[in-house]
Amino acid sequence: MKSVYVAMSADFIHSAHLGVLEKAKEMGSVTVGILSEKAIVTYKRLPLLSVDERVQIASNLKNVSHVVVQEDVDPTSMLRELKPDYVVHGDDWIEGPQSHIRALVVNVISEWGGRLVEVPYTVSMTGLGKKNMIRQTGSTAEWRLSSLRRLIRAKDLVRIIEVHNGLCGLIAESVSVEINGERREFDGMWESSLTDSTSKGKPDTSAVDVTSRTSTIDQILEVTHKPMIVDADNGGLTEHFCFNVRTLERLGVSAVIIEDKVGPKRNSLFGQDAGQQQDSIKEFSYKISQGKKAQVTPHFMIFARVESLILGQGQKDAMERARAYVKAGADGIMIHSKEKSTDEIMEFTRNFREFSLDIPIAVVPSTYAAVYEKELIAAGINIVIYANHLLRAAFPAMIRTAEEILKNERCLEAAEENCMSIKEILTLIPESV
Repeated sequence: MKSVYVAMSADFIHSAHLGVLEKAKEMGSVTVGILSEKAIVTYKRLPLLSVDERVQIASNLKNVSHVVVQEDVDPTSMLRELKPDYVVHGDDWIEGPQSHIRALVVNVISEWGGRLVEVPYTVSMTGLGKKNMIRQTGSTAEWRLSSLRRLIRAKDLVRIIEVHNGLCGLIAESVSVEINGERREFDGMWESSLTDSTSKGKPDTSAVDVTSRTSTIDQILEVTHKPMIVDADNGGLTEHFCFNVRTLERLGVSAVIIEDKVGPKRNSLFGQDAGQQQDSIKEFSYKISQGKKAQVTPHFMIFARVESLILGQGQKDAMERARAYVKAGADGIMIHSKEKSTDEIMEFTRNFREFSLDIPIAVVPSTYAAVYEKELIAAGINIVIYANHLLRAAFPAMIRTAEEILKNERCLEAAEENCMSIKEILTLIPESV
């Protein structure tokens, strides 16, 4: 009997998948290669189901004889190992982000005279239907909680953008670009104390209380499915921080970041000029350890934000603190800087990677904005947070629009120059879930 190889993600099984498998079965014994999370995120979103769940589903499909896990999006090594007589795939990859994978397949199977068979790929589920299904399934707290850890394992760099209300959340969900066959999108959301307070017309001094912050977080999570990281300033009193960990975990927040400062809240980018002080290593480590004890699931993450570079305490202090915080239970380290150069961030990362290769590092390149993501990846950084850009972009646009209306004594010019159509905004926001 001839051998046939079919690669698929198997996150949603629909009629097009079944058609491919039926055609494959006609040609021989079918081996399905389930793509790993690392492979899938190179061209589309993190799957809702784990690789083990997807393997189980594929194993129970009637036309499937064997199931393997294809670890890389490049199928070359898997195909050389199996040497199938046929590779069967839908014809949806002739163009688009997987077209280069198709070229690799054609090239490698020619080595042993294998043949590519492409099946018309007609999906009964519309794009909108898929999005709604993802939104419904992904909005559960359990799925969202674990998704950040899965992304860190699967991706070279997890890309996070600031959101301060439900509309921003929908933008973070829907915006994507395709560059040279690579699909890029944001992997998650950052709920910032700065942008939350600014959007409410209040100063970034913890003027917005926890109840209001929680309400905003809940509103965003209600209409999105991607993971969220919350900026909790210094976490407050330890007993309050423990309570808030439980609250955030229950809502489905994936991680919280707390900074090692004490006293009245002042934005870190003011540095030493604002009279900011660091907490002692002992006290901040205790806060982290108590927060970890308070959480219920193994999925929730607590990142320790090290302010040593911001406050002029140097690399030695930053590393001493980072090591202590990891020992206390911190799941990751966020290293902060207000310099325009990446020099001190890169130096810290090199030093930290000598201490640990596994603990995630997050950075916020607000001041060193010229750095490319590929540079962060090369340095061993896991998460990049674009921490305030949607709010900063919205404010000048609203000012320009208001000025146009005043200048022209009508709204035509403002609408034509600065505003999206009403139809577009209605399309962005679904009428039902």
